[in-house]
Amino acid sequence: MRAFAHLLDRLSLTASRNAKLTLVRDFLRNTPDPDRGWALAALCGELTFKAAKPAAIRATIEARMDATLFAWSYDYVGDLAETVALAWPGRPGANRPPDLSEVVDALAAAKRAEVPVLIEAWLDALDADGRWALLKLVTGGLRVGLSARLARQSLADLGGVSVSDIEELWHGMTPPYGDLFAWLEGRGERPAADRPGRFRPVMLAQAIDELTDFPKLNPADYAAEWKWDGIRVQAVSERGQRRLYTRTGDEISVAFPDVAAALEFEGVIDGELLVMRNGAVGSFGDLQQRLNRKTADAKLMASHPAGIRAYDLLLAGAIDVRHLPFRQRRARLEAFVAGISGERIDLSPLQPFADWDQLGALRISPPGGDASHAEGLMLKRWDSPYLAGRPKGPWFKWKRDPHLIDAVLMYAQRGHGKRSGVYSDFTFGVWRDEAAGVGRALTPVGKAYFGFTDEELKLLDAFVRENTIEKFGPVRSVRADGEVGLVLEVAFEGLQRSSRHKSGLAMRFPRISRIRWDKPARDADELATLERLLAQSAGGTVNR
Repeated sequence: MRAFAHLLDRLSLTASRNAKLTLVRDFLRNTPDPDRGWALAALCGELTFKAAKPAAIRATIEARMDATLFAWSYDYVGDLAETVALAWPGRPGANRPPDLSEVVDALAAAKRAEVPVLIEAWLDALDADGRWALLKLVTGGLRVGLSARLARQSLADLGGVSVSDIEELWHGMTPPYGDLFAWLEGRGERPAADRPGRFRPVMLAQAIDELTDFPKLNPADYAAEWKWDGIRVQAVSERGQRRLYTRTGDEISVAFPDVAAALEFEGVIDGELLVMRNGAVGSFGDLQQRLNRKTADAKLMASHPAGIRAYDLLLAGAIDVRHLPFRQRRARLEAFVAGISGERIDLSPLQPFADWDQLGALRISPPGGDASHAEGLMLKRWDSPYLAGRPKGPWFKWKRDPHLIDAVLMYAQRGHGKRSGVYSDFTFGVWRDEAAGVGRALTPVGKAYFGFTDEELKLLDAFVRENTIEKFGPVRSVRADGEVGLVLEVAFEGLQRSSRHKSGLAMRFPRISRIRWDKPARDADELATLERLLAQSAGGTVNR
């Protein structure tokens, strides 16, 4: 456990990508099985402990220290694991620090009532760094600036293989990955990758730079299609196994049984999960009604029927076609989709164009219909094989320009991890006319926690501290009126009706584009501006 804690501590304090790769690779090389396998699983988000809940951790420390004092400490630190790790009043005579595998095995077998007892004993045996690592492991929120793909890259570096080789095998493996380590270290054969129904690593697109990329690209080399505003999925129907995966390999079949039932083919399709009514695409807001649910009842499936808009083919029958150029895969995809019965799966149409100017005009002014729910365009080289990861050049995404509004900062909350000591989550609002002659007032319309630099974050944090007028637990209300207030230029991708928000509206992917230190708060936008924007869309949503 000490080695794992040291790794997390180093990762959280290291910004360099290469340095992180080295830290993880060296840890995997020097740590014995099965601890290194469990650590890798934790870094990749593959470990969950259903019986361990944050409430159990909080109850454990409140049994050792004054609950009010802990609440004040938690409010200041902003992170549960860090607060408990620092404030834990240890008792002398504790046992030796546990190994990582001991913790994993015990939590996997423990009932919910047994978890607090286990955690208490481990916290007594560990130092502050070890306590922090333990609690991050238990809650599943490592947040050390290391993506799952970067962790797998470190694993590839350990064995001197490509990360694509690791990705191809990964979803057929289970922690603590003994067979995988044996192969990478030359002690065993390469694990088989033929588990039916498995996930294949996806190919991702680079964001295009209009100024530098287009002059180097030949329009005749690329196909174009809409970038649909749903979620990327991989539909697998293989040797009796029907599964639906997200782009990161998370299985969501149980949340979309209607879609899984429609996978009446033998193969693997890459596409976009959308709400589709009578062949017409719904908004992302429609799809959100079904996302992140453990089940879907008949009423929800009837009101929000989901389907797949297919845009690539990975497996046709038992034949892997990923090595073929996109032109050939596309031809096979068209024939493949044509052979599928029902309306749950259709084909993403290609958009013909002669040059980049013509395609740019299409991107700015789509023809309506389903295209109104597209985020932009995808460009795919006709000769590109289907490659795992994000290779430079074969695929590009050309998103439509975001909407921009000027809003006023209303509330702020401390972040987590590195940001636990600063206010980094910002709620903003726009002006609305109040009834009965009260005058204008601000109404919240969104929340953002990125889009600014580290230096700008320091300035935002200072503004919150200097202009706090009320405290609501970890949330601070800042002064925001016509005379004093901070204007934020907010960019967002979409807008939809929402009964859960006081303004009646919800934004998609809001982020802070600029801090308008120069603009008076009274000159920020009004709710009527957003209402007009929404009214331009007949479906009650607007997307970019």
